[in-house]
Amino acid sequence: MIDTHAHVHGAEYESDRAEVLRRARAAGVEAIVAIGCDADDSRAAIELAHTAFDGAPELYATFGIHPHEAKDAPSDLEACLAAACSDPHVVAVGEIGLDYHYDHSPRETQRRVLRRQIRAAVAAAKPLVFHQREAEGDFAEILREELPAGYPGLIHCFTGGVEDALRWTEEFGLLLAIGGAVTFKTAASIREAVTAVGSEHLVFETDCPYMTPVPHRGTRNEPAYVTEIAAFVARLLGMPFERLAAESSVRARAFFHLTDNVQSPSGR
Repeated sequence: MIDTHAHVHGAEYESDRAEVLRRARAAGVEAIVAIGCDADDSRAAIELAHTAFDGAPELYATFGIHPHEAKDAPSDLEACLAAACSDPHVVAVGEIGLDYHYDHSPRETQRRVLRRQIRAAVAAAKPLVFHQREAEGDFAEILREELPAGYPGLIHCFTGGVEDALRWTEEFGLLLAIGGAVTFKTAASIREAVTAVGSEHLVFETDCPYMTPVPHRGTRNEPAYVTEIAAFVARLLGMPFERLAAESSVRARAFFHLTDNVQSPSGR
């Protein structure tokens, strides 16, 4: 399987990162995408992708400015993105988007930085990893204005309902990245949405160290748990886990063009 969204380059894994990566490989995780949230964090993700770990999955990275950090986006953002995207270990631009729940950055700033990053990603021919929270209307408007028809993107940590799922998959052709939230007791709307769109629009993520799935709630999340998230969804959809895991992995590899990139130092 592929964990399409992880923060394994973060300080939470400083003391046992190699062991966490080995556990992921032992659990059947073949690749991990380390996600950048600001310029420095993105560079740390890229550094991890260049690092060799024995017995670890393939490691890749993204470069992006999270909406929380939009107010501190570098003035030369386009140049930073272009430079990062020239690295074959950088497989997407993200995570980028809008977050009106916390409003850590002014909303107009979030919108402006999102537009700049979409344009830079398109110029670099890199897929997009989106963060969207409580900003559906503005987010959809920006996608309609900036995203070329059929351009590859995914909604990270999808937590919406059926209407949201159908909008993102049908109108924009986006993938939905399903994480640990689908296992939560209160997540009936997410489960309904997953059932409505079916497996062909899904990939899987942990968003570790956050969003730890049941039955591991209360502990640090890690990439090994992506297989448990997929197994939960397989039961929900009434399909064999092996089939869902294989199909979602093919979909994730195609989305990130992983076979087009240099082999990760930790790869097979």
